[in-house]
Amino acid sequence: MELARANAMKIIMALTIVAVSLCLLIIPISVEPDRSQDIKLFEAYVTEYKKPYKFNRTEYERRFERFQRSLRKIDALNGLRMSEHSARYGVTEYSDMTEQEFLALNLHPDLPAHSERHHQCHYHHIHSAKRSRRASLILPMKHDWREKGVVTAIKSQGNCGACWAFSVVEVAESMFAISNKTLSALSIQEMIDCAGNNNFGCEGGDICSLLEWLVISKTRILPEANYPLTRITNVCKLQKKNVESQVGIQVSDFTCDNFVNAEEELLKELVTKGPVAAAVNALSWQNYLGGIIQFHCDGSFANLNHAVQIVGYDKTAEIPYYIVRNSWGSSFGDKGYLYIAIGNNLCGNNFIYITSSYIYLM
Repeated sequence: MELARANAMKIIMALTIVAVSLCLLIIPISVEPDRSQDIKLFEAYVTEYKKPYKFNRTEYERRFERFQRSLRKIDALNGLRMSEHSARYGVTEYSDMTEQEFLALNLHPDLPAHSERHHQCHYHHIHSAKRSRRASLILPMKHDWREKGVVTAIKSQGNCGACWAFSVVEVAESMFAISNKTLSALSIQEMIDCAGNNNFGCEGGDICSLLEWLVISKTRILPEANYPLTRITNVCKLQKKNVESQVGIQVSDFTCDNFVNAEEELLKELVTKGPVAAAVNALSWQNYLGGIIQFHCDGSFANLNHAVQIVGYDKTAEIPYYIVRNSWGSSFGDKGYLYIAIGNNLCGNNFIYITSSYIYLM
């Protein structure tokens, strides 16, 4: 009997050792498929986006590590989705960058410093005086200027940090189309090359500074065909002595204001005036694919780093949202657009619009 019990104990101990051994063997197996899958995703990513480091082993490994961090961040963000309409995140052309690299390439952390001096300018008071006269306006539940045929095609700023010029010129295009029933592409490159008033071409600028320069200098925004986009800062090609005789449109006035805790006023501007340019915080957009952004998008003034165009809104949706046009090409987000929830001052709070006074000389 004792012999049988001893043999049984030996068998149990042997099985325990085998089980422990199997667990130890399983550990690397459970991790390795993740890395293997990540490698396959990265190989496809490098090919799809034609990344230049494909044959540079050191850079390839460095970018792979950053790509893996993006994958983990994407998983975390998607895990917080509240509904099928919430923002979706996935691999984009920026997924092999750190946040710091993404910020340096596409965004401008010094934007608040550029904007600060405009907060108390006279244009702000013009806008504030007009608010009370529209207090009784009944807003439609949705409004989309794209459906009115007054928004030009999505453009890409590439590696040129001139989002400030893209957003202002896009608003000018739309405002002109609303007033004159003609939609024409205007020159962003002219603004990049020529705008003064503390604007620095592809190195950064400010939407209000640009508008102020356009009004004071009486410079006309030329047709894009007359001054094509190159996405690099060139020597200004305008003939200075003939600035006022150039063919184009002239901005005669504009408004800079913020809408903190006054988003209903912003909706009124969108409906009654047209699309607006907006200074926003776009740091969390690195891996955005579509859907409505509801969080992880700090809108404080100190963190503004990008400029976009807001072209409409939809309050009939399960999650009411703004329709935002970006300048990162049509492959970004939803064919170049993204959607931000209304009501929480998400992503930014500084908005401008151009009043509808132009000189049409095209």
